[in-house]
Amino acid sequence: MRHGTRPGVLLTALLLAMGVALLGCPKRPDLSQAGPAAVGPAAVGPAAVGPAAVGPAAVVAPRPRVGEPLVTRPTPPAEAAVQPIPGAPGAAVPAASPLKDVFFDFDKADIREDQKAALNHNVGWLKASARVKITVEGHCDERGTAEYNLGLGERRAKAVKDYLVDARIAADRIATISYGKERPFVLGHDESAWKWNRRGHFVISGH
Repeated sequence: MRHGTRPGVLLTALLLAMGVALLGCPKRPDLSQAGPAAVGPAAVGPAAVGPAAVGPAAVVAPRPRVGEPLVTRPTPPAEAAVQPIPGAPGAAVPAASPLKDVFFDFDKADIREDQKAALNHNVGWLKASARVKITVEGHCDERGTAEYNLGLGERRAKAVKDYLVDARIAADRIATISYGKERPFVLGHDESAWKWNRRGHFVISGH
């Protein structure tokens, strides 16, 4: 009987030794469980940003490099001020200009009485700004040939210059040019537009 119990004792001791060995080994993690921040395409977004998203498989949105200037859309430049259609003869041209246009009758190049106030205003400004040079543009309405209107515009510009010179503005400060009917001030095909296109226009050309 004493010899019959020896194999059982050995088996029990072997089982105890195996149990101790198993208890001493660290438990291996369960690789089958993956959290919400699993790597791969599904990891793109806020869940993949942070310390847990480090490694070659982590996909994150691109960020600007250190020192790299931020890219911004250029601000469109501001639109140019629209020149208002004048409401009366001698009305001031664009607000940036201190000089006033002078208007003419149909097919005429002589200075009208009601336009002398605008011309006298321009004379006063030119005397106060003695170093400024100007160009007087002669313009016409759309009626007549281009060649005829170039000549008429030239006569109108010269009439304006002569008035300024008679008012003791130096002739070498005043240039003239004719545009005929090529640059209408107001678009239209009747007198409501034509009367504004028959004009002498002042441009500050230098100092």
